[in-house]
Amino acid sequence: MGKKISDAVGRAAVSAWISGVCGVSEAGSEATVPPRHSQDLIGQLSGLSASVPRATVATAVRFTLQLLEARAPGQAVEVRVPPFGAVQILPGTTHRRGTPPAVVEMPAEVWLALAVGGLSWSTAISQGLVAASGNRADLGELLPLRI
Repeated sequence: MGKKISDAVGRAAVSAWISGVCGVSEAGSEATVPPRHSQDLIGQLSGLSASVPRATVATAVRFTLQLLEARAPGQAVEVRVPPFGAVQILPGTTHRRGTPPAVVEMPAEVWLALAVGGLSWSTAISQGLVAASGNRADLGELLPLRI
C-alpha cells in the first residue's frame, strides 16, 4: 500500500477523526464511535467529518487499512477506500492484474466507522453504504479492528 504508518501516528489520526465526528476525546485504550441508527448515516458522518482535516482522514484510513492487511494477509479480496487507499487481503486466489475476484469499496467515513466499531458490517450492507462483490467480500468477521 505504500509507506508504513507508525502505530503512534496512526492511532493519533484515528483518535482525531473520532473526536471530530463525536465531538469528544477518546477516553479508553480502544477507539470507538458510538453506533448511529439513522437512515442517512453516510450524510451524518460526512457532515461531521468535515471538521477533520483531510490529511488526518487520509492517515486514519491508510493506518486502518494497514491494520486490516496485517490481520488478514492475502490477495483474494481488494478493499478500496478512494481516494485514500486500497489493500488486498485474505488468502486464496492470487490477483495480479485487472479486477480481483472480490472487491469491497466504500467512502472513508463508512470505512472508519466500520474499523472502529461505530457501524456494523450488516448495517453498512443493508443500508447500501458498501459496494461488495465476489463470494469472499464479507468483512463482517474482520471488523471492527483492534486499534
